[in-house]
Amino acid sequence: MKIITWNVNGIRAVLNKNALDWAFAQNPDWLCLQEVKARPGQLSEEQRQALKDPFAWNPAERSGYSGVATFYREQPDEIQFGLNDPMFDQEGRVIRTRQRDFILYNIYFPNGQRGKERVEYKLKFYARLLDACDELHQRGEKVIITGDFNTAHMPIDLKYPKQNESTSGFLPEERDAVQKLLDHNFVDAYRSLYPDKVQYTWWTYRFAARARGIGWRLDYFLVSTALVSRVKDVVIHENILGSDHCPVEIVME
Repeated sequence: MKIITWNVNGIRAVLNKNALDWAFAQNPDWLCLQEVKARPGQLSEEQRQALKDPFAWNPAERSGYSGVATFYREQPDEIQFGLNDPMFDQEGRVIRTRQRDFILYNIYFPNGQRGKERVEYKLKFYARLLDACDELHQRGEKVIITGDFNTAHMPIDLKYPKQNESTSGFLPEERDAVQKLLDHNFVDAYRSLYPDKVQYTWWTYRFAARARGIGWRLDYFLVSTALVSRVKDVVIHENILGSDHCPVEIVME
């Protein structure tokens, strides 16, 4: 079983570059895209034809902003959009699908770099998700959360941690929000397999950051502890271009 996550930073742009061809060629069971920045009706006929699998799509109310899409090979047993909270759901950040014996969250977490108000919004988003996942775990559900977390959890997850201690994306309270998920029956699948490996999933377009290896690991797979034994590998495809993020893949039994 294979899941790929990728913040594409505009699905029309990556389709125009044929960048999604690589992702579909991997034949994932699920392909989770974030920051699609469009509605399906805004795609050209040629762009729509390039989408190889059926999908669930949750756009933001605001045009050209946010949005997530989940592509699947088998019809999910259940599809839910959002966190059932109007404060967050207007931004098109969440698709929850149930299939086989687990629930998959495809999430584009808020970015806090527009000021204190957005940091607070981001932290409330994390807390609302944690409540939802606590409820699912209490019911005996197994959960996978993937997407762009917009947070580097530990110093190893960004090139210059000391210089970014006061930068949103590495603030103590943001890192604590990720840690709370881990404290509530989730495991960072990549870091559990590769505790000392340094890889990044996002690079600013400025300063030739990607070529110089100046990045952040922002894209994760958090899996319920009950699923950890099924995780075979997590691969960061840092050489795949098309966005300021790269795809990340999890392989499971």
